[in-house]
Amino acid sequence: MYLGLDLGTSELKALLLADDHRIVGVARAALTVERPQPLWSEQAPSQWWQALEQVMKELRCAHAEALSAVRAIGLSGQMHGATLLDAAGEVLRPAILWNDGRSGAQCGELTRAVPRLGEIAGNLAMPGFTAPKLLWVREHEPEIFRRTARVLLPKDWLRFMLSGEAVSEMSDAAGTLWLDVGARDWSDELLAATGLTRDHMPRLVEGSEVSAKLKPELAARWGVGDGAVLIAGGAGDNAASAVGMGLVEPGQGFVSLGTSGVVFVSTDRFLPNPAQAMHAFCHALPKRWHQMSVMLSAASAVSWAAKTFKLTDEAALLEAAASVSLADRARCPLFLPYLSGERSPHNNPNAQGALFGLTHAHGPAEIAYAVAEGVSFGLRDGFDTLRLPADMPLREVALVGGGARSVWWGQLLADIFQVPLTLYAGSETGGALGAARLAWLADGGAVAEVCTLPPVKQQLAPSSEGVDGHKTRHARFQVLYMALRDQFR
Repeated sequence: MYLGLDLGTSELKALLLADDHRIVGVARAALTVERPQPLWSEQAPSQWWQALEQVMKELRCAHAEALSAVRAIGLSGQMHGATLLDAAGEVLRPAILWNDGRSGAQCGELTRAVPRLGEIAGNLAMPGFTAPKLLWVREHEPEIFRRTARVLLPKDWLRFMLSGEAVSEMSDAAGTLWLDVGARDWSDELLAATGLTRDHMPRLVEGSEVSAKLKPELAARWGVGDGAVLIAGGAGDNAASAVGMGLVEPGQGFVSLGTSGVVFVSTDRFLPNPAQAMHAFCHALPKRWHQMSVMLSAASAVSWAAKTFKLTDEAALLEAAASVSLADRARCPLFLPYLSGERSPHNNPNAQGALFGLTHAHGPAEIAYAVAEGVSFGLRDGFDTLRLPADMPLREVALVGGGARSVWWGQLLADIFQVPLTLYAGSETGGALGAARLAWLADGGAVAEVCTLPPVKQQLAPSSEGVDGHKTRHARFQVLYMALRDQFR
């Protein structure tokens, strides 16, 4: 039995996986985000631990026997968050999250300090990454910076609390801008540019390797295992989702409709394209990398619109959007979904949302359609930044994340991307399932045995109907962003 822990932005999820691939139990605990100033996004790590205590209590109540059979734990989580610890291991300030945009000026500073940044890290300097956050702390909170002895990513702080060990792994570390992504090692040059050294960094392992062991007192309190319980290296949330869906071979990928929107493709080599804000990261398995585009507001834009326009929930908004006929889509307003700035392909933390072209004829259904379409266009822009070589064709694209529950939205994406999308069973558990699978690998499992594809629920083939309309509106969407770009300040 294996336990996967997925520390997301809005919830912490725990999943028990049997070695016949059965998901035995799942528990969730909600998390909240604090935004004390514009562009800021923070969480107190103590909230993560409280959530972990809650899910472990639920699992023990519902699945005590399975929990007692756990041999290894895997960790997945939101990437890029800066969790700062002092020499005693105490948290110094709330963690600065992946969707925090305060460090835009520091990104320019880092780029000037290391002209080879994209070559080494495989990515442009963006406020979401960890390194610019530390430059911001050094400038605005110098006493906190002086006392910082260790910087950990969110899931790695959980590992520290679970084991007492400061360890990270390649996929999450690749999102810090401190990793030499091709070499899979910390870069002294990038660390020095932010006033840090390797002493501030956790030890690195591969995601499928053993990183630590669970503290005996926690194992006893939670009823986990009957001996030494291993903790796998784990993965950043998207790499973990790929492992959970069995998408680990070159050319396999997914589109994720979570809080953020992601287009992810596995590769067998380091293939950076920083000029278009595409991310090139390590995968969670040795000798694997991945390309990834990220938009910061995907399903979260749908949640915002449902609340703002007084619809019951996200499902109600998507149902309203689906009621707009193909012929009537052309008269809907356009929506720019940049509610938290944007990464791929714009790298613009100041980008903002917009509803354009409203008239008296527009009601909730037309606005709902515009929102779902705008997110889809943003994902298509990210998809177009991927650069796969001729010997690595795109083999398979899955649809994952909470938004994947809407088959209508999935079909809209297939039509806009003009690629087939596959819905797999259990896709909503991707990160936690991937973490559990990495635990299985750390316990001696083989990749071919562990990283299998789940059963297919549905395949969404792109429709030729309405393609010209999508192309026309997508072109207007892109023109609208360019026309407003200089006003987003």
